[in-house]
Amino acid sequence: MARFHLHLLSDSTGETLEMIAKAALAQFDDTEVVRHFWPMVRSQQHLDRIMGEIAANPGLVFFTLVNDETRGKLEARCQVLGLPAIAVLDGVTDALEDLLGQEAKGRPGRQHRLDEAYFARVDAIQFTIAHDDGIGWENWEEADIVLAGVSRSSKTPTSIYLANRGYKVANIPIVVESPPPSLLYDLKRPLVVGLTTAPERLIQIRRNRLLSLSQSPDTDYVDQDKVETELKYARRMFADNSWPVIDVTRRSIEETAAAVINLYNERHAASGQSGSDPRPI
Repeated sequence: MARFHLHLLSDSTGETLEMIAKAALAQFDDTEVVRHFWPMVRSQQHLDRIMGEIAANPGLVFFTLVNDETRGKLEARCQVLGLPAIAVLDGVTDALEDLLGQEAKGRPGRQHRLDEAYFARVDAIQFTIAHDDGIGWENWEEADIVLAGVSRSSKTPTSIYLANRGYKVANIPIVVESPPPSLLYDLKRPLVVGLTTAPERLIQIRRNRLLSLSQSPDTDYVDQDKVETELKYARRMFADNSWPVIDVTRRSIEETAAAVINLYNERHAASGQSGSDPRPI
């Protein structure tokens, strides 16, 4: 099975870029893609941080950046690394320019209306990125959703996907040796959802992660007994707090996110709020 890293860089929410990448990848079988999603890339400092991650995980780079300076630096640095960088909308934009006799207006995210929903989505993305992997737990009460689960149970990619739908999401790793802050058990506003998976699948994902980082796959991190203990600990925590649980073993990120949204909507419906999806998207 072919395996590679795919980096997606956008100066907006990245929704269009994700859809294009997904449609293209659907044409290929027996591939394992490690996706790295980088929305709202609008500064040199942000690009510098991303380039460090790209250098550490070399692969294919797709981007939708309209700022000439930013995209020029991205292309130049990818060239130095020997990595292909593809501006996925250039062909379409060039064809439209030729047909209409106009030059495209290079405005980041111009396809999105700058209305309340747009700014809510941007705010959600910023919040979610700032509250990844247990960071900023003091502000969890401001979240719409909090995802909890052991390491590599798809918390971060699910959080980013939900953020693109306008949900403020925080996520927290469940670690046997390091219990989460007590505040987690007292949250009132956010919906707390536990993510779990089969131990065999989790071990496979973790082993692949270690290999991608050139680290030894022979650690407690992938030990069968240790992993089973972690999962049992997390499930017991979910049950003790009556949190809904989603098994992500056979779910894609989109399917997991859809299940979370359904739980969120059911909670709002039960509380008497109208509408099937209360987010302003």
